[in-house]
Order: sequence, then structure tokens, then C-alpha cells
Amino acid sequence: MPRPSKLKYDRGTLILHPPPRGKAWIELATWDDRIEKFRIPAIHYRRLIETLQTHDILFIDEAKEFICLDLTPNFQRTPYPHQEEALTAWKQQNRQGVVVLPTAAGKTYLAQLAMESTPRTCLIVVPTLDLMHQWYAQIMAAFPDMEVGLLGGGSRDRTPILIATYNSAAIHAETLGNQYALLIFDECHHLPSDFFRVIAEYAIAPYRLGLTATPERADGSHGDLEVLIGPVVYRKGVKELSGNTLANHEIVQIKVKLSEQERQKYDQAIAIRNDFLRKSNISLGSLNGWQLFVQASARSPAGRRAMLAHREAKEIASGTDGKLRVLTDLICEHHNDSILIFTNDNATVYRISQDFLIPAITHQTIVKERHDILTKFREGIYKTLVTSHVLNEGVDVPDVKVAIILSGTGSAREYIQRLGRILRKGTGHNKLAILYEVVAEDTTEERTSQRRRGEELTPIDYPKKVSDQPRQLELLTSDLTDEIYNISSKKFPKAAESLDGNYDVSGDA
Repeated sequence: MPRPSKLKYDRGTLILHPPPRGKAWIELATWDDRIEKFRIPAIHYRRLIETLQTHDILFIDEAKEFICLDLTPNFQRTPYPHQEEALTAWKQQNRQGVVVLPTAAGKTYLAQLAMESTPRTCLIVVPTLDLMHQWYAQIMAAFPDMEVGLLGGGSRDRTPILIATYNSAAIHAETLGNQYALLIFDECHHLPSDFFRVIAEYAIAPYRLGLTATPERADGSHGDLEVLIGPVVYRKGVKELSGNTLANHEIVQIKVKLSEQERQKYDQAIAIRNDFLRKSNISLGSLNGWQLFVQASARSPAGRRAMLAHREAKEIASGTDGKLRVLTDLICEHHNDSILIFTNDNATVYRISQDFLIPAITHQTIVKERHDILTKFREGIYKTLVTSHVLNEGVDVPDVKVAIILSGTGSAREYIQRLGRILRKGTGHNKLAILYEVVAEDTTEERTSQRRRGEELTPIDYPKKVSDQPRQLELLTSDLTDEIYNISSKKFPKAAESLDGNYDVSGDA
């Protein structure tokens, strides 16, 4: 009788030796001349095990180091119907897949339910330190008798339940890969990036759950989520959950006019940009129009002048004084409500913070200060908070009723995340949340607003090619201004400045 093959984990791969009989498993393997053994990518662990078992191939599994856990929750509440439906759909897909739910729809509690029904060692991956500590508090409250650890922000724990940032999990992917049977990816749209995807690729975890409000990525790599985690198994949007799970909400768009001086400068800048685009036969509405514009702007003084004109036009539109006047009116109107103000850049955050005496949070805010500000905001000591992008993900403030977007990108994900900040029902009854979107009239901001809200775009007047779907225009960051391009160096303020399956994952040899 031939000796059984041994399956071992080795830094993100599996080694199967001696080679078993049959060819069913060979398509997963690659011969490694350096060690004269077959290697299999760790992500194929489950498929390999099922293949070997199906063909009655004898083997010894020394790869897995995950174990069973006694996950008895400290508290239980009746799940919302959509949470039960999502959990069932995930189980029916062999506990591999992505659940798409809007912010504030209870994705964290859904993950807790998945952990209870899959009681094995678990790695939870999150994008920010704020979210890491938020998940830590939730899981500790749910399973107080279980050892829960952190990886990131100076912590390097190795515990049966581990909560890690994407950065830290990617750095340690080779050593984490065989420790956990269940992987939970919060905001899983981050995973398909070149750096983060190794978290999934180097892991043998047979059970995987992805959570996100917007899985789509601009680079198209969201299709890789099916390989890294599993298919989308359940999806519901804001409209379907509003009024029941989420707070009722209203979206109000306020258009402001540019002043006469602002309009004159804006039109001049747009004319310079559009003239260059026409002569270069570049359409910003085409799939690669922006990349072509960036490349062309680096090749000639005229191109550089057009790019600077484009940036100046954007700054005028996003920084019109009319937005500050509207902001003043909205703060006065909602003086009894908690308010979140979003802008597209830090300079505007600090300007509003200084002019209105409002606490500000940016990526430059140190952790302790951020924690102190958010705590006082949740407790109602601070009624208003201004931020740029850092609170799109990871802030839990249930009683916020009003959000004001003074400027932003055309990203639908950013828009949904900002709306999600005010959709939690909170402690009051019949909460009505309001999202104000302040847009400069007759400027490119109107098209940016259409893009992020998913509205059908109307054709633009330039250039002649308008057949391709427009894409978001992202500005290059540069402080360079040269008088030879005839662009004024005077800066306008920015934006108002028992498990399913046929094999054992218990950890027993």
C-alpha cells in the first residue's frame, strides 16, 4: 500500500508530497524544481481537498492550523429580514460570497451571525484603524469569553479571532494564511488591489464573507472578488431598506450661482481647456479621455496651460463664496441637529473649521484627537463636524440627521458612503435624515453630481465625440504655476476651501 501524501502549508502555497495517484488534482499544481515537489496556490485549498476526497485519495492534512471555537454570543437580537436572507444565501453558496448592503444596514451584526454559524478561528479584515477598533468593540461585546486580538496600529496579536487592517494583513499574509478557517472582509472592494489581494490568495480559509455597499471598482478589478471571496450572493439597496431598517431620508440639491467675477474667470479657464482638447482631438467623455489629457498636458506649454486652466475652473466652481453662504443658512436652520459636513479637500476643511469654529477631522488628525472629537460628537457635546474623505468609511454616529456635501468626486461609492453616515435610525423615533448637496450651477460640478448619483448624463458641447460613457475626472495635485502659461497664480478657495460541506475543518489531524 503506498504511503499517503502529506499536505503542508508553505508561505502562501501548499506542498503535496509524495504525489498521489490520478490526474484529477494535477491541474491545480505546479512542479517546483527547487524542491522537486508539487506546489498548489493556497487559495485552492478547499477545491484540492474536495478533489482528493472525491477520488478517494489518501492524504494527511498538515496544512490547516485553524480550530473549532465555542462562540456563544453574550447578546442576541432578532435579525432584520434582509440579514436572515443574506445569511441564508451565503450558507447556500457553501459559505463563500459577497453581501452587498448599504451603509447602516447592519453588516457587522450579519458578520457576527456568520461567525456563530461557522464556529472556527476567524480573521476580520478592515480598511481603517477606526473600523478596526469599532469591530473590536462589537466582537468583544458579542463574545466576551473569547480571546480577540488586533493586528495593526502597533498591535501584533495572534488570537483565535483577529481583527486586522488590510495593510497589516497583507504584510503578514504568508504567516496568517493557514491560521483561520473563516475570513471576513469588511469594505471588500479594497481587496482586489495589487497589494491587498494576497490576503485572500495566500489563505487556505474554506469559508469567506465579503461585505460592502458598493463592490464596483473604477479599474474593473471587482470581477476578481468572485475568485478571491466568492460571487455576490445577496444585494439590496438604500431604497429597498429605507423606512424599515434604515431611517427615512430626503436628498436636497441646492444650486448656487457664481459671482460675476467668478463666472468670467471660470468661462475663460474652460475656454482655454476646451480649445486645447479640440485641437488635440481628445474627448473627456471617452473611456481614456482623461489619461490622454494628462499625457498631452505634459508634452507642451499649451497642454500645461490647459491643465492649469482645468484645475482653476474646478477650484472656482468648488470654492465659490455662495457655498459658504448656503452653509451658514443650513447650520442656522439645523442648529438643534447633529451635522456632518463633507468637502473634497483638506484646505476647505480647515477653512470651514476656522471660520465657523467647527471641529475638523482629516488624515492629518492624530488618533487620540480623532477619538476625542468623535466621542464628543456622538455624545452631543459637538453638534457639527467637518471632514474630507476620512469619515467616508468607519464612523458610527447613529443620531446624525444632517449631512452637507459641499464638494466631492463623481464616485458613486463615496456618495453612498456619505449618505450612509446619516441612515442609522438612532435612538429617536421616526427619524428623517437629510442630505444636502451644494452644487455650483452651470459648471462641471453638475455633471460630477450626476455621475455620483448614477443619473443619465446629457451630451456635452465639446469635443465632437460623445458616444462613450463619461468617467470621473480626477485632478493631479500640483502647486506649480508658471506665468508663461498666462494662468493667474491667485488661488480661489477650494470647495468653499454544523457546517455544510464534505470535509473536516475542525483542526484535528
